[in-house]
Amino acid sequence: MQSNQVKKGIERAPHRSLLRAAGVAEEDFGKPFIGIANSYNDIVPGHVKLDVVAEMVKKAVIQAGGLPFVFNTIGVCDGIAMGHAGMRYSLQSRELIADSVETMVKAHCFDGLVCIPNCDKIIPGMLMAAVRLDIPTIFVSGGPMRAGRLANGKALDLISVFEGIGAYKEGKIDEAELTEIERCACPGWGSCSGLFTANSMNCLCEALGIALPGNGTILAEDKHRQELYKEAGKRIMELVRLDVRPSQIITREALDNAIALDMAMGGSTNTVLHLMAVANEAGIKYSLGRIDEISRRTPTLCKVAPSSQYHIEDVDAAGGMSALLNELFRNNPFVSIDCLTVTGKTIGENVTGRRILNEAVIHTRENAYAPTGGLAILTGNLAPEGSVVKYAGVSEKMKVFEGPAVIFESQEEACEGILAGDVKAGDVVVIRYEGPRGGPGMQEMLSPTSYIMGRGLSESVALITDGRFSGGTRGACVGHVAPEAALGGPIGLLKNGDRVRIDIPKYSLEVLLSNRELGNRRAQWQAHPPRITHGAMARYAEMVSSASEGAVLKYNFRKDEGAVQ
Repeated sequence: MQSNQVKKGIERAPHRSLLRAAGVAEEDFGKPFIGIANSYNDIVPGHVKLDVVAEMVKKAVIQAGGLPFVFNTIGVCDGIAMGHAGMRYSLQSRELIADSVETMVKAHCFDGLVCIPNCDKIIPGMLMAAVRLDIPTIFVSGGPMRAGRLANGKALDLISVFEGIGAYKEGKIDEAELTEIERCACPGWGSCSGLFTANSMNCLCEALGIALPGNGTILAEDKHRQELYKEAGKRIMELVRLDVRPSQIITREALDNAIALDMAMGGSTNTVLHLMAVANEAGIKYSLGRIDEISRRTPTLCKVAPSSQYHIEDVDAAGGMSALLNELFRNNPFVSIDCLTVTGKTIGENVTGRRILNEAVIHTRENAYAPTGGLAILTGNLAPEGSVVKYAGVSEKMKVFEGPAVIFESQEEACEGILAGDVKAGDVVVIRYEGPRGGPGMQEMLSPTSYIMGRGLSESVALITDGRFSGGTRGACVGHVAPEAALGGPIGLLKNGDRVRIDIPKYSLEVLLSNRELGNRRAQWQAHPPRITHGAMARYAEMVSSASEGAVLKYNFRKDEGAVQ
């Protein structure tokens, strides 16, 4: 056992003394030490009751013969951080979370790890740590929030509030109506109720095999979720006994399964960043090209808010991810049913026989929404390294769109301009210098995209950015444009009025300029001075890679040059 390094032998008497002070009894020293990485805090609605969840997991670990130790990570609520400088801190928190979990596990020599995340960057941060550490690990999240309801029964979610601001500015609703939406949209704890980044990632953990079936869709307030917590505490002891590690579960084939599921359900564009980052930590070469290949051959079988009126609770009632995966596995060369999971069974065994219970929510392959995936990778002279669009959230009318560029140099500038009426039907909004380095932090553009929707321009205005989007974004919104403007990418060379063409069926993002003109502009381009020159974000900007590589941190050494691992 790894924990023997801190509890066995004469030389470890000081360590045992400290452990006794923490409550470890004599009979506990022979048990496996299980770390429980909990992301509980009092300000993130998806996390406010994870302290109770951790206690359930602890009890289950004890009953299964282990000794649990809970420690906490930070967690950012992207909704609360949205629309101001705090959003810069969201993506970089993923790296801090990975590092903090690694630090706690390595320093205290845990034998196994239970990860309790729920919201956006916490899930991938813990996944990155899990594959980096490669000790037996299981994930069990807090679960999704139920959808809100107006008095007339209309379903709501957080995005309804953001879009309500635009509607209010347009005079479509009054302040009382906006206040009612605000009060009803988030009715209880859990990760936001649509297929936004948190719920996308919690669902993908099932496809990766690192979480139990039901992890992505059973509501936080559903008593059945308690069985997941208990089973996770029990299963981690079996994983430790058998020494089943993340490297045996999160393989290239498992990543293919996760990407295929992502495409089938039209998940958040952020999943592309996060799965590439997990692959990087696992030492698996995984490119945007591979994601594009899977997307083009995977049908869209499910559309969830913001792409439809359905919410996660509807997906759960329709059979959840197990039913969707079982349908997806039929005649699909880009999935593998033989991947090992934390249940001890293969992913195929986990989902075999799980039927779709509502074909209006989860479609069959024969009745797919589209023959291709819900996310698409676009390339062209505006995005030589690629860009990402949530295909499932784009109306048929907007899948091919051309218009003049209306350029904003920051998200804040864009929000002001959109609400002030500076954007009109037919325009292509360009928000740049918001990439991983230029932002820094690659802010989510939920506020400007929601304002466009709220103003009634969803069918007549497109948006491109080197920043990223919330999973709640819908419409012809293309993000992760790479290279970013701060690195001299073509998006930084655009001028107001340049004609931009988005052709999603042809996977193309172009500016209608000659190579010669782009070359002349590039020769004259000068980098903007950094926005932040001290603290965490300044360090992040110095080390972060392109969105096309998952916005992971690069180090100033090479592994093959003798660096300490």
